[in-house]
Amino acid sequence: MTRHDDVIRLRHMLDYAQEAVEMARGRQREDLQRDRMLQLALVRLVEIVGEAAARVGPETQERFAYIPWPQARGMRNRLIHGYDKVDLEVLWDTIQDDLPALIAQLQQALGS
Repeated sequence: MTRHDDVIRLRHMLDYAQEAVEMARGRQREDLQRDRMLQLALVRLVEIVGEAAARVGPETQERFAYIPWPQARGMRNRLIHGYDKVDLEVLWDTIQDDLPALIAQLQQALGS
């Protein structure tokens, strides 16, 4: 894997995390329960963030050790493998609490 590939993966992580946060803006946690399309869209966006994280090479992960790589991959795995029992509370908290910090970390990494 080349450095260029890792930059693309970091960019994917940033873009999809930003899209998830933007999609949730102005919404409430209860909207996930009522709006199936919102639920499916947010699950998919967070899955992609984790999948892109899993594809970033070990050297880049080490260089940007402040990015929570295991958590991003783990969330993706929980969503994919536990598709039949997604905890919407955890998904919502991830989007509200974790993704904004991840976005800032990715912007820092891409700026360096």
